[in-house]
Amino acid sequence: MAISTHPDTSDPKIYSTKVRVRIAVSSFYFFQGLCFASWASRIPDIKTALELSDGAMGSILFALPAGQMCTMPVSGYLVGKYGSKSIMYFSLPLYSLAMILLSLCTDAWQLAAALFLFGITGNLCNISVNTQGVNAERMYHRPIMSSFHGAWSLAGFTGALIGLLAGALKLSPTHHFAVISVISFIATYANVKYLVGDSTPKAAAPEKKKFFSKPDPLILQLGIIGFFAMSCEGAMFDWSGVYFKDIVGAQGAWTSLGYACFMVMMAAGRFVGDKIVAKTGKKRIMQFNGLLIAAGLLIAVLFPYIPTAAFGFLLVGFGVSTNIPNVYSMVGQQQKMSASAALAAIASISYLGFLLGPPLIGYISEILNLRISYAFVALFGLMITLMVTRLKVIK
Repeated sequence: MAISTHPDTSDPKIYSTKVRVRIAVSSFYFFQGLCFASWASRIPDIKTALELSDGAMGSILFALPAGQMCTMPVSGYLVGKYGSKSIMYFSLPLYSLAMILLSLCTDAWQLAAALFLFGITGNLCNISVNTQGVNAERMYHRPIMSSFHGAWSLAGFTGALIGLLAGALKLSPTHHFAVISVISFIATYANVKYLVGDSTPKAAAPEKKKFFSKPDPLILQLGIIGFFAMSCEGAMFDWSGVYFKDIVGAQGAWTSLGYACFMVMMAAGRFVGDKIVAKTGKKRIMQFNGLLIAAGLLIAVLFPYIPTAAFGFLLVGFGVSTNIPNVYSMVGQQQKMSASAALAAIASISYLGFLLGPPLIGYISEILNLRISYAFVALFGLMITLMVTRLKVIK
């Protein structure tokens, strides 16, 4: 499909084509998020069916990120060799089928193996869909990456609601996942033809790198920024409920308030983030985001009461919202590596933060307490601001 990348949208055909591409890319973000949220919403049911303890389930859940981490380089290679559009033909369908396998497990080891496969297919989706996000943003000549990640966040809410409905209707996880899988198949083949081919930077085309080579400084810096950003996300995903219960002293449904505040503001920030970035630039908004994360966490640490902690978590949600989308968006500005290879490298470093951040909080909390853990994570927000300030290639 030949599509003009000129920013002028006065031609209705060119404009409508770009809009259709954007809708197609957004749909892949949404349905990938819907598959993940569907699984997450039924974890308690699957845990109960397999009669797993909390400790056993926690260990098994590690298989998912392990599958993602193990296949980062492979996913980057496949997307780079065959193109993200070609990979999108089967990555989302395979991801949805792997989701169904999770509901068919009858033993702990089977669930661990299925989660590992779920991680592999999820990573293939992640690299290919974010490559498409970079392609679409290049077409528009303005920031739109945050809106794509906003579609993923919206899918999280949708998947949680569908999960609640499925549970209320006593629909088995297998039937629930099968319905989501069928819809994902339909969405894939209704939208994949509107995706665009990848463009390889001229500077990167003739270069043949060794298997082990010195990482590009910009890619390494972006990866470390992503590491701190995803460590903050992991801290909120895994520990916000515990913080509100044990430190803030919230009771009953109020223990979920912190997580809800964080998620709502993160989703909202992603939908308005592109307009803010267009006005202020990536560098300024990311510097501000780092300070917001630090301020929000410190407010929750220094004033551990429901109103103040909730306000602090709102600030953290907005601070986290556009960091990873902006990091991925910056891939399109560098000319040394293809988008897929750069995304795989950055994602590999960033995702370590999602893996290592929550356990690190637990270790610090065990030795000291959870308030000190969150104060430590506040430093990660300051590190984001500092490292973004040192970047010279972005605006």
